[in-house]
Amino acid sequence: MGYSGKILEKRRARKLRNKGLSYREIQKEVPVAKSTLSLWCRDIILTLEQMERLKKKRLQGAEKGRFIGAKRQQAARIARTKKLLEKGKGEVGKLSKRDRFIAGTGLYLGDGNKTDSQVGFSNSNPKIISFMIRWFREFCEIPEEKLRGQIWIHDNQNEKHARLFWSNLTNIPLCQFKKSYIAKNKINSKKIRKNLHKHGVLSVRVSNVAIQRKILGWMAGILGVESV
Repeated sequence: MGYSGKILEKRRARKLRNKGLSYREIQKEVPVAKSTLSLWCRDIILTLEQMERLKKKRLQGAEKGRFIGAKRQQAARIARTKKLLEKGKGEVGKLSKRDRFIAGTGLYLGDGNKTDSQVGFSNSNPKIISFMIRWFREFCEIPEEKLRGQIWIHDNQNEKHARLFWSNLTNIPLCQFKKSYIAKNKINSKKIRKNLHKHGVLSVRVSNVAIQRKILGWMAGILGVESV
């Protein structure tokens, strides 16, 4: 480009700057370096309205940059989490019968009933309940008619739907569910509940002293103690 071309570019750049455009906006029509634009337009004084517009545009650009950065970090975090989950599942591999036995006993150690003659396991997670109901059937040889279900749920949740949900999941007939425990939802409480269990908490119960004592023995064996 010759000297006359540069003159035309300079005039165009100054005209756009006088309209209050930013150097980045000017570069879309006058493709020269930002330093060149700064030199050409350094004597141009913008109005207060123009300066306010450029300030607002810079803030919007910064906000957009932060949003894009946050989205990239989120995507990277999700990818890392997925990779770690897949790695963890791979390290576990396919469970043998003994693996399932030990895993279920460990879960019972955490959430199982240990204080009286009744077998009982409570949890709000359908996947854990599903695993444990299979564990009871496989290793405890509990007669189907002995299985009992009971729900703990807040009064602002649908108790009937919860009963159907847990009955379908566990294959425990509705007629074998005990009366649900309905907890009062504390509307005026300052405590913020982060986890509202839609289907409540299910307790699977069996009144059988022999099975309960056997499970206590399994737990003692895992812990390496005389008794739990």
